[in-house]
Amino acid sequence: MGVEGCTKCIKYLLFIFNFIFWLAGGVILGVSLWLRHDPQTSELMGLQLDDKPAPSTFYIGAYILITVGAVMMFVGFLGCYGAIQESQCLLGTFFACLVILFACEVAAGIWGFINKDQVTQEMKAFYDSAYTSATLPPLLGDPLSGKKEKAEGVLKVFHETLQCCGTNKVTQTILLSKGLCPKSDTFLNQLTQISCHGRIDELFTTKLYLIGIAALVVAVIMIFEMIFSMILCCGIRNSSVY
Repeated sequence: MGVEGCTKCIKYLLFIFNFIFWLAGGVILGVSLWLRHDPQTSELMGLQLDDKPAPSTFYIGAYILITVGAVMMFVGFLGCYGAIQESQCLLGTFFACLVILFACEVAAGIWGFINKDQVTQEMKAFYDSAYTSATLPPLLGDPLSGKKEKAEGVLKVFHETLQCCGTNKVTQTILLSKGLCPKSDTFLNQLTQISCHGRIDELFTTKLYLIGIAALVVAVIMIFEMIFSMILCCGIRNSSVY
């Protein structure tokens, strides 16, 4: 004979929440893989300038999310199985894993809030460095003339991927005169293209908001799961069957 009454209701609630948690882990895993392989970010992160790669902070965050999603799926399965089997050992292990995951999520949230602008600032600096290298007039016979061509290639990738040009009207005019801006249907559209700094902000801020919403939902689910798992553990311990 297993648990009865309200504790039995808690058992099935815990199973349902764990199933949702398992699904959330799958969603986070899928979203993080999409963030890692999204065509826009992949194009930008794969760039190199003077043999220096584009900032990798965003990819580091994506790899962390991939790991978190996989762990969440494992822990969710562990919780589902432990609830159905009414196993104190499995539920205790599940609770310990939840506490560790919750602590890691809080720490990651604090780190992300402190460094939320780092990804965009690094990418803007990378773009500005490419712009400087591409627009400086090369000296006669300068052996670094190939550097300018590589920088122009980097700018073209930025412009075509984000459909932007320059950082203000002056830089847009300079880049337009060099033929480095994306081609538009009309001359007016060519002169009023969106700033690349704005596009970079838009690209990464949108993705960070998605991550933040997912993390908040998961944190709420984890709190309920920790409460339910402790109640169920106590109910199993107090039941007549061990």
